[in-house]
Amino acid sequence: MAIVTIVGRPNVGKSSLFNRLIGERRAIVDDVPGVTRDRLYGQVEWRGNSFYLVDTGGLLLRDEDPIMEGMKGQIVQAMEESDVILLSVDGREGLTWMDEDIAMVIRKSAPKPVIVVVNKLDDMKFDELVYEAYGLGFQDVVGISAIHARGIDDLLDRVCELLPEDDRFFEEEDEIKVALVGRPNVGKSSILNRLLGENRSLVSDVPGTTRDSIDSLMELDDGRKLRLIDTAGLRRKSRFKDDIEYYSFVRTMESIDRSDVSILVVDAVEGVTDQDKKLASSIVERGKGIVLVMNKWDLLKGDGERIGDEKRDSVRDSLVFVDHAPLVFCSALTGRGVGAKLLGAVLGVYERRRNRFSTTKLNGLLRDVLAFERLPSDKKGKLLRIYYCTQAGVEPPMFVFFVNDRNIVTRSFENHMVNQIRRLGDYDGVPIRLFWRNSDGKRR
Repeated sequence: MAIVTIVGRPNVGKSSLFNRLIGERRAIVDDVPGVTRDRLYGQVEWRGNSFYLVDTGGLLLRDEDPIMEGMKGQIVQAMEESDVILLSVDGREGLTWMDEDIAMVIRKSAPKPVIVVVNKLDDMKFDELVYEAYGLGFQDVVGISAIHARGIDDLLDRVCELLPEDDRFFEEEDEIKVALVGRPNVGKSSILNRLLGENRSLVSDVPGTTRDSIDSLMELDDGRKLRLIDTAGLRRKSRFKDDIEYYSFVRTMESIDRSDVSILVVDAVEGVTDQDKKLASSIVERGKGIVLVMNKWDLLKGDGERIGDEKRDSVRDSLVFVDHAPLVFCSALTGRGVGAKLLGAVLGVYERRRNRFSTTKLNGLLRDVLAFERLPSDKKGKLLRIYYCTQAGVEPPMFVFFVNDRNIVTRSFENHMVNQIRRLGDYDGVPIRLFWRNSDGKRR
C-alpha cells in the first residue's frame, strides 16, 4: 500500500489536515516502542483507493538539531519512503523562507509527486493566496481549510491520481500470506532465503539492512502459493534514531495486517524481549495466526535437550498470552528446522484459523460449562445464564454467546471460555474472538 507523507514547517496545520483526512479511522501510535508521541499514522480509503497517511508533526524541527540540517535530513528520508508528498503551507501567513527552503530540498531529492497544500483558507476571500504557492515550483497546488473541510475532496482526488500503480501488493485470493516479523538482526531475511533457496533479501550483521517490506512468492508441492513478506526489524524507542525506522514500523504493521499468519522470529541467544512481546501483542490484536520461531539455535552451547526444555519454558513464560502458538527452534544458518517443520507449523495455523466449530461441539461445550462450571454473578447475586452460542465467522474465529446480562461476564470467565473453545476446536496459534449479546433466551 502506498505511503503519503505530510511535511511542512511548524504551525501550518499538518495535524489538522491529518485528522481531517483520516476521520474516524485515526490511529495514534504513541504507546508502541520506537514511535514518538507526536507521530501519527492511519489508513485512508477514498473512492476505491487506499493509502497510508503519515503526519510528521515534530519531525522537521528539533531543538537539538541545526534547523536546516535537521530539516533537510527529514525531508530526504520522507521522499525516499513515501509515494506522494503533501507540502503543507499556511495560506493566511503566506510563504516564508522556511517553506522555500523545504521546497528546494524536495526539488533536489528523488523525483516523487508533490502537492502543495495551502491550508487555513477558511473563507473564500483568502482563495487568491493559493496563487502565491505556485512560486514554490510545483505544478500541483490545492487550497483547503482542514478545519472546515473546504477543498478536501479535491485534494484526495488528486492524491489518488498520483498514487503509483504498484503491483507489489497484488495478491491472488488463494495465496497464503505469511509475514516474518521481529527485531533487527534476528535472522528474518536468512530464514526467508533458506525457505526460498536463494539470496532474495540483503543479509548482513548490521541491524536494519532490510529497510522495507519485501514480497516473495513460493509454490508448494501441492500447488498452493505462499506470499512471504520480509519486514524491517523494529527497535526500542531509545534506539529509534533514524526517521526511516518510523516508516519501517508502518510497513511492519501493514505486513501484519496483510498476513494470514505472522512468524515472530526471536533470537534464541538473547531470549524474549519487551519488543518481542509488543510484536506478539500486535499480531494477536489484529486477529492473525502466529508461529513463534527461536532462531540461531546453533549458537547455543551445552546439552541440546536440556537447553531446549529451558528455552521452551522461558518462551512460554514470557509470552504466556500466546502460549498456544506453535514454537519452532531453528537455525537459518544451518537450515535446521527451517524447511518442512516451519512450513508445517505455518500451514497448520492457517488451516485452523479457517476452522468452523461444529454445532455438536458447541452444544457439548455449553452443556459441560452449565453442568460443571461455576458461572459468574454480579454484586447482587444475579447469576449469568448462557442460552446458546453460535460461530459468527472465521479468520479469526468469532463466537457469539447469548446471555441474560453480558455485564456479568468477567475477564477471567471469558478467558476460560476461550481456552475451552481452543482445546475442543484445535485452535493453537489462532486468536479467538468472543462476543456477548443480551437475549431473552429465544432463538431468532
